[in-house]
Amino acid sequence: MATRLYVGGLPYSTTEEELRGLFEPAGSINSVAIITDRYSGQSRGFGFVEMESKEQAQAAIRLLNGTALGGRTLTVNEARERDSNSSGPRRDSNQRSGYGGNSQRW
Repeated sequence: MATRLYVGGLPYSTTEEELRGLFEPAGSINSVAIITDRYSGQSRGFGFVEMESKEQAQAAIRLLNGTALGGRTLTVNEARERDSNSSGPRRDSNQRSGYGGNSQRW
């Protein structure tokens, strides 16, 4: 069964092809995605790699977690499932919505 990995700490210049090449020694890769800002298109410094099996994913974690790439330290671990309620931006429950900058309660 395929296992999806979170890859954090990517240099902003990393391409999906480079990321794929980095993970290929660990096994077969189903997909690679670097997350970009929706407005600027610039990398957000993290992505996801889907390995063909759980064993290959564990090998990739052992091989790459904590290693350096472009002067940054990579974080590689199993991706958590996205919560169905997290489709929008996160909002602090104490944060007031509406117009104006006055957050004082009347």
